[in-house]
Amino acid sequence: MITYEGGGLRALAEDGRWPELLAAYRQGRAAAVAEAGEEAAAALTAPLGHLIAYAAPPELAVRLFDPDGGAGTAAGVADHDAGPLWEVLATRHSWLRLAPLLGPAPVRRLVAHTRALLGEDLSYGSEPDPEGVPLRLEPWEAAGWDETARVREYLPGGGARSALLTLPASREGLGGVELPAAAQSAGRPDGPRVARALAGLGALAPWAATACVRGQAPAAAALLARDRRVVGGYLPFALAYPALVRAAAVGRSRGCAHGRLGLWRALAAMARAVGSGFPGDPGGPGGPDRADPAEGASGIDRGEVNALVARMRCFTWQEPSAGLHHLHVALEDPAGGVAWVVSGSQEL
Repeated sequence: MITYEGGGLRALAEDGRWPELLAAYRQGRAAAVAEAGEEAAAALTAPLGHLIAYAAPPELAVRLFDPDGGAGTAAGVADHDAGPLWEVLATRHSWLRLAPLLGPAPVRRLVAHTRALLGEDLSYGSEPDPEGVPLRLEPWEAAGWDETARVREYLPGGGARSALLTLPASREGLGGVELPAAAQSAGRPDGPRVARALAGLGALAPWAATACVRGQAPAAAALLARDRRVVGGYLPFALAYPALVRAAAVGRSRGCAHGRLGLWRALAAMARAVGSGFPGDPGGPGGPDRADPAEGASGIDRGEVNALVARMRCFTWQEPSAGLHHLHVALEDPAGGVAWVVSGSQEL
């Protein structure tokens, strides 16, 4: 079976013989699929795929994802080494170079949103996102983190550097806070929109717990915090945004574009869940219903999401023992009196 371990393949790379390397990748992947299945094939050929995605000319690198080589030869969105192969490719070339070349729609979309995260404005001359997620960063998306830290920094021979997911990152700006003792009595919202928003937040960080409460952010935090007395405080949503995006990229098979798309879905569901789940409230039992994209209406409403972010209050707190990846944040929508909480930690 052909893998990147052979010195001959490294020599081909040094000589720029990329068509031969692509042929070796396709041959090795197809043979591995036939012998061991799709998942094993993706793992065995990923190091060579990384090399091609990182260093080959874009005209050839995009063909990693092209099924024209036959069954089992094309990389999919889950093929990864230090990170998804499509994310490696997206960090190496502008959308102007890649747009005319990329074929498969799922890969094309993830590459486009990676380029948006890296600061490109794709809102003009590009096909619109199917869900309505903007193809350029909103000001609140760009405000909270440095452009160079938004996506993994990939290395030519394999491997990557990325910032740790830590929220809160330190005690700076935080203080002693007594969380409410009877958060449960504030009421747990119910209804399809609340469930959809919780599912969206849970998809961002499957290793974390999520909950929703009718009340303020500290009441939501009390549902999942280990102690009533915590070191915590409020911060702008722009400073919480990077951690929420990175949460979906914990693990090598997912990239930060997954996090951005998932967070926009969750925020859209949260915006539509204002007041839902309570008798007589708009959208709740006995109240008038509103259109929902998941129920056949149009996609994400950027104006609704921007309005939610503008009014949202974010509360974060420290836990006594946090893993190297940790996320502890409650998101309060004062307009609806509803707060959402995501809390969990994970070792590397």
